[in-house]
Amino acid sequence: MSVKPIRFEATIIEWRGPAPFFFATVPDDLVAEIRYASLSESYGWGVVPVVATVGRTEFSTSLFPRDGTYLLPIKAAVQRAEGVGPGDRIDVGMRIGRAGR
Repeated sequence: MSVKPIRFEATIIEWRGPAPFFFATVPDDLVAEIRYASLSESYGWGVVPVVATVGRTEFSTSLFPRDGTYLLPIKAAVQRAEGVGPGDRIDVGMRIGRAGR
C-alpha cells in the first residue's frame, strides 16, 4: 500500500516517564491517512513504522498511538543535529514504512 509523503509542522513536547522523551504530535487531519496506511505497515500494538525528516536529518522510528492521534518520537541525535528541543516548532517530512522499502 503506497501513501504519499506526509508533511506537517508541530511543536516538540516532553513526555515524562522514567526518562524524559520528546515527541511531535501528528495533526488531526493526517490521522485517518496514517491509520489507513497502518493496516498493511503496522507490526502490532498500533505502532506504525516511519522514516521521518526534521531539517536535514532523516531517521527511522515508529509512531505511537495516543489520545486519538499519533506521536512521532524526536530522537536525541535528531535534537542535537538540528539544534531543537522542547517547545521548538519543527517541520516534519515523513513516509509510512520501514527504511529501505
